[in-house]
Amino acid sequence: MTEKKNLPWWKNAVVYQIYPKSFQDSNGDGIGDIQGIISRLVYLADLGIDAVWLSPVYCSPQDDNGYDISDYQDIDPMFGTLSDMEELIAEAKKRNIRIIMDLVLNHTSDEHRWFLEAKKSRENPYHDYYVWKDGVEGELPNDMKASFGGPAWEWVPELQQYYFHQFSVKQPDLNWENPKVRREIYDMILWWMDKGVGGFRLDVIDQIAKEPDRKITNNGPRLHEFLQEMSRETFQKGDLITVGEAWGANTENAKLYSNPDGSEFSMVFQFEHVMLDQQPGKEKWDLAPLPFVKLKQCMAKWQEELYGKGWNSLFMDNHDLPRIVSRWGDDKEYREESAKMLATVFHGMQGTPYVYQGEELGMTNIKFEDITHYRDIETLNLYRERLEKGYSPEDVMRSIYAKSRDNARTPMQWSAEENAGFTDGTPWIEVNPNYTEINAEAERRDPDSVFSYYRTLIRLRKEYPVFIDGKFELLMEEDEQIFAYTRTSDEGKMLVCANFSGEPAKCPLITEWKDAQKLIHNYHGDVADGLRPYEAVMLWKAGKN
Repeated sequence: MTEKKNLPWWKNAVVYQIYPKSFQDSNGDGIGDIQGIISRLVYLADLGIDAVWLSPVYCSPQDDNGYDISDYQDIDPMFGTLSDMEELIAEAKKRNIRIIMDLVLNHTSDEHRWFLEAKKSRENPYHDYYVWKDGVEGELPNDMKASFGGPAWEWVPELQQYYFHQFSVKQPDLNWENPKVRREIYDMILWWMDKGVGGFRLDVIDQIAKEPDRKITNNGPRLHEFLQEMSRETFQKGDLITVGEAWGANTENAKLYSNPDGSEFSMVFQFEHVMLDQQPGKEKWDLAPLPFVKLKQCMAKWQEELYGKGWNSLFMDNHDLPRIVSRWGDDKEYREESAKMLATVFHGMQGTPYVYQGEELGMTNIKFEDITHYRDIETLNLYRERLEKGYSPEDVMRSIYAKSRDNARTPMQWSAEENAGFTDGTPWIEVNPNYTEINAEAERRDPDSVFSYYRTLIRLRKEYPVFIDGKFELLMEEDEQIFAYTRTSDEGKMLVCANFSGEPAKCPLITEWKDAQKLIHNYHGDVADGLRPYEAVMLWKAGKN
């Protein structure tokens, strides 16, 4: 293929997300750790990924599985030590893998030294590091709710004030209006950059410019001012990948987040596509069938509107989302076919693909017998609140089976050995019982496995520049089964054609492309004009088309 243009390294990269608690335990305590990750770097290099996004490993009371940080510059003992972290960065670098740290800058733990100081008095220098409101006990400043349930305000008797928290009561929001807070954060980021990290993922970053008095949580007036200052002071001093998590992102502000001039981030995580299978205006737990045509239109919009003006993150799974093969595929009869189909559709688009641990194996959702087996704070709060509102336990569990964050947090399935090879001890959360059939050891030996398919997709991305710079065009837009599009560049044209259903589907495009080169195909044999259940193919025509 022709040489790639001189582009930022992350435009040609594939990122693998690790949820450390569930990836690999090295010491038998049932909790994944950094030495466990180091022991699996050979596996990651074999897959072909370029970077690892590590969910938080900082010191934390673990009220929200590490997203409540008590010390940004130390490692929680459950995961290891700072020297273990330095070893991981060094060992990954030997395999051309960069480590991306997860930064939680909207809030800290209530056990962070800043907050412990802030609570001592209103005159304490750290008091203004957080968001406070004078008041009277029992009379909330306003009716704002926290994302994990309950009010967004918590009373502190010794101060006769409320503090603001958008998430758990143990996650007080930082006051970004205070320049001292911002300086502390920038110095911490530079410290990690000096350690050799390859980038940062920024948790709920669109919420840092909140204005609780006006009930503004995301996209506050000063948001992009803060982000551009942070980028100037930190990210632009290194060759990093940076991705902001922004649940309130749209294509317009995404052009600011991912401006090619590097003034904010490399790219943004937007969630429009993953909110389609819920009832309009309701919560994610209020289930609805996936409106397939809307999904296509949504993905096309992001592809077209950011082309040349920004950069997409391509993801189906993460630590907050259910397993995609259970969600939009068929995790039973057509598990492998549908897992490969979904990967084909998403990896063929423009943007940087993110693979969540186990996605490359086709890991599935978990159905625990009852609520006592779940560990996620959001899930447990949801169960309690919905029962109080009169929902039946069966109805609530149906939503949990579909959307609980614990679906993504069961241990990585390495082998058919006890506990899926994750630990010699008792795992912190139960292993999915299907690990005897779905595991990395078996899939690495099988050239037709989901793992092998992902490895091929990742290799193709590095060989064909069309993945990076090809212009996207959606085809068969109104078809209820087929997801089809082309990517066109100076070198040629690529067609992606996929049956998103468990029924055969007609696809006349295949006939038009009968002489094209087949890049990847999730079934054996030739591609016909009728696609089999969850069949997907990627075709290539070199030269001007």
